[in-house]
Amino acid sequence: MAQVTPSLDPEDARIAFYCDFENIALGVRDAKYKTFDVRKVLNRLVEMGKIVVKKAYADWDAYGKYKRAFHSEGIELIEIPQRAYSGKNSADIRMVVDAMDLCYAKDHINCFAIASGDSDFSPLVSKLKENDKYIIGVGVKNSTSDLLVENCDEFIYYDDIVREGTASPLKKKLRGTGEKEREAFERVLDALQALERQNREVIWGSMVKQAIKRKHPQFSEHYLGYRSFSHLLQEAQRKNLLALERDERSGGYIIRTAD
Repeated sequence: MAQVTPSLDPEDARIAFYCDFENIALGVRDAKYKTFDVRKVLNRLVEMGKIVVKKAYADWDAYGKYKRAFHSEGIELIEIPQRAYSGKNSADIRMVVDAMDLCYAKDHINCFAIASGDSDFSPLVSKLKENDKYIIGVGVKNSTSDLLVENCDEFIYYDDIVREGTASPLKKKLRGTGEKEREAFERVLDALQALERQNREVIWGSMVKQAIKRKHPQFSEHYLGYRSFSHLLQEAQRKNLLALERDERSGGYIIRTAD
């Protein structure tokens, strides 16, 4: 995945997600993935900020098996008739018009996530950047235009999301632990990994908790059996899942992954 230092603080970022689903579905098919898991994509995006708009464009009669999954994630499905009735680029045009309308109407939205590999969206990306929007692209590697990748501020390949979803060596250490304990440590490790992807030079304990709460608003270390978040971090260190360094000035912890 192409990495850049983020220009938006995840606490301030407000993201609009627009998905050209036919393009994504064809890329997934050609890459021989069994399905497209939109939840994995949204989980990655929510690490970067709050998603306030979610829309996907397709002839949904042709992709009916995906409708329930998209509805369950609160994504608005925009129906685009078959090409024989609407023309080849009707989904592209509708998506561009909707994105630009939102860009001008909602100043608080400062980031657009465009899920497509189609180079036809490069002018949209350029126009959004002219309006001071941060652009995250999402696509399947082998079916994504280099021109689109280069125009985005950051590009996430679905292939990388799928690969990173496999069990990490650290998470394998959690086998045999209790359900609540495993959930607590997995939340911490996922948040730490997310912050490392953002190229943070220093990762504080408070940043890890904020990252967890963005993805899991219901998170509570007390419910999971820990007196405080610091106590949870200390337990994770004892299991060699991460390493802590006490900052004498603030009294907080600096965190890094275990060697």
